[in-house]
Amino acid sequence: MSGAAKAGTGNRRSAGHGFGTAPVFLASISTILGAILYLRFGYAVAHTGFMGTVLIVLLGHTVTIPTALAIAEIATNRRVEGGGEYFIISRSFGTSIGGAIGVALFLSQAISVAFYIIAFAEVFRPFGSAFEAAVGFGFDLRLISVPALLLLVVLMLTRGASLGVAALWVVVTVLGLSLAMFFLGGPVEGAESEPAILFGGLAEADPLIVVFAIVFPAFTGMTAGVGLSGDLANPRRSIPLGILAATFVGMIAYVAVAWKLANAGTLELLADTDRLAMEPIAVWGPIIPIGLAAATVSSAIGSILVAPRTLQALAADEIVPVPWVSRFLSAGLGEANEPRNATLVTALLALFVVLIGNVDVVAALISMFFMVTYGSLCAISFLEHFAARPSYRPSFRSKWYISLFGAVMCVFLMFQMSPVYGVIAIAVMLGLYLLIQRSRPSAQTDFGAIFHGVMTQATRYLQIRLQKAPPDEWRPSIITITDRTFDRSAPLQMLSWMSYRYGFGTYLHYIEGMLTDEHYLESRQVMGRLLRVAEQRPASVFMDTMISPSMRSALAQTVQAPGIAGVDNNAILFEFSEHDPPDTLVELRDGIELGQTARMDTFILRHGDHHFGNRAEIHVWLTWHDYRNANLMILLGYILLGHPDWVGAELRVFAAYPKGEVEHRTEELRIMMAEGRLPASPKNVEIIPTDDRIDFSRLVQAKSAEADLVILGFTRERLGQKGPELLRRHEGLNEVLWVSAMEAVAME
Repeated sequence: MSGAAKAGTGNRRSAGHGFGTAPVFLASISTILGAILYLRFGYAVAHTGFMGTVLIVLLGHTVTIPTALAIAEIATNRRVEGGGEYFIISRSFGTSIGGAIGVALFLSQAISVAFYIIAFAEVFRPFGSAFEAAVGFGFDLRLISVPALLLLVVLMLTRGASLGVAALWVVVTVLGLSLAMFFLGGPVEGAESEPAILFGGLAEADPLIVVFAIVFPAFTGMTAGVGLSGDLANPRRSIPLGILAATFVGMIAYVAVAWKLANAGTLELLADTDRLAMEPIAVWGPIIPIGLAAATVSSAIGSILVAPRTLQALAADEIVPVPWVSRFLSAGLGEANEPRNATLVTALLALFVVLIGNVDVVAALISMFFMVTYGSLCAISFLEHFAARPSYRPSFRSKWYISLFGAVMCVFLMFQMSPVYGVIAIAVMLGLYLLIQRSRPSAQTDFGAIFHGVMTQATRYLQIRLQKAPPDEWRPSIITITDRTFDRSAPLQMLSWMSYRYGFGTYLHYIEGMLTDEHYLESRQVMGRLLRVAEQRPASVFMDTMISPSMRSALAQTVQAPGIAGVDNNAILFEFSEHDPPDTLVELRDGIELGQTARMDTFILRHGDHHFGNRAEIHVWLTWHDYRNANLMILLGYILLGHPDWVGAELRVFAAYPKGEVEHRTEELRIMMAEGRLPASPKNVEIIPTDDRIDFSRLVQAKSAEADLVILGFTRERLGQKGPELLRRHEGLNEVLWVSAMEAVAME
């Protein structure tokens, strides 16, 4: 289990009511067959016809079915504890991302309680006139919704989830009875003379996507039962069976209701949104308002059962930054761990929305938050398939392409329904994520195991592909090894600059000795220190340790090491300080020979007390000895300038050629710059005629004494002739990078 997966589990209790599959099904189906079925399906048929409504149902289920399959898959891989969807997302994406989605999910669930209670109050609107006549003042829906909410909360606080599940049996029975009486009813007056409303009939019908946006919340109830995960005896069995059964039963019911409305209702009846279109069709009309009341109450019960459990799980994971608030919200009552405190907070939020009375804007955001949640669940399933983690072994498997399709459809439909609300929802969750990251410093390293698996799988695939198709152009893949990591910073700094953006660096810390238990434990301790150093200096550098009997044997292993980035290491970086003893250069010569035997470009950093100064000037010196090095030296200069540490620095190129070659070389450089093969501007290139080595040394000293870094070239042959003391020349300079290319680097 990852660190993310472990987060907060110390506060989580596994006790619950021990429910079976029925509560999952009841919570989901009672939320699916909710208020919109009674209030807006007639409107949908009137504007889009039976065929259009079926298309809307199918379109909505392109989201809900992949989500249901994804939840069924994830739930059969591991025990889903309290928190339902939040638990699944946070244990896959990590608690920072999961927390951001979880907070939005809780708000949606809590506000849904208010939404359904307000819809419940709508049942009593026809009695408004009689109420006004009896009491003498206007009828306000809040006279119904506020007491109804308070009564529901009191029942939840005093009796808990057991009463809620028992109530679901009653309301689902009433729902079933109301639908049965609706289907047994005959056509209304005038319907027999009209053809079935197959394709809509209104002259100014709303577009299908507008109707879809209004109707879509009806399909979002299938995950309501997942919120009971902490109260289930066997979540691996109950969650898949419950939500899949509810999803498919709900889809069949929606299509059947649309067919009945299209055949038994008139266009005028269905288009009137102030009437319950199902009421005149039913065998006994009053059963429809009763069914609507049951549907809204059941949906409110489902929401008030799951919202506090989501909040309790968020608090258990310490997403709330205030410790005492987390303890208060995560506290549970009794063996069942009833979230009484979280229920109180949920009730207060729902009461606030009910008192406002208008949830149109909030309802649109609710759909967006649910879409993000469903898209995340589908994405988890897809990424788990891609990551191919050995620990992911669900007994029920969806298909990766179904999960991917569901995730894509969530994003697509979000922006089809409302681009503005889609952007707002994403911005809200991004803001929540940043707040969680800032309030929980430990979350900076919070990374879900699924992402590690995805990166591992992607890296495995890409490395194999890269090895089969090596790049045509040179880019740095540099390796270095040293035992002086913690004594000097210049080598790692140079490696990070050279590998920034354009390439990759591998940094090995050398530990002298045989591979024994003692040395291996030492290497792991050193590795921890290396990673802390890497955190302080962000770079494209892979860090590791190497244990070997001698530096020469370590170098022999290093030059043969495979490239971490999927391509062979093509260069090796050595370093020495101006203050190092002479025998350091002897050891360095052995390393250079091994590197060049392996056909690796060689870089040698000579550093001193200047520490790269202000990082304002880089000078490159080209000479008649190192034509092969010229392009690589200039390219390295421009790579270094690309690092933020060298922003605003200037690169100057000095070309020192024999007097007889100056004219020819000048024209050659001019053509290369004109064709873009030499990334330098003419004003930064100076050609100097010289035939004398002493003159050359004086020139370098005169021109580059103040440069923060000087790049010089050398060849294997000259190093053999002059010895390693060649690398100590030009002592008056600051930091020097010696470069030797095995082959000329093309700049096309």
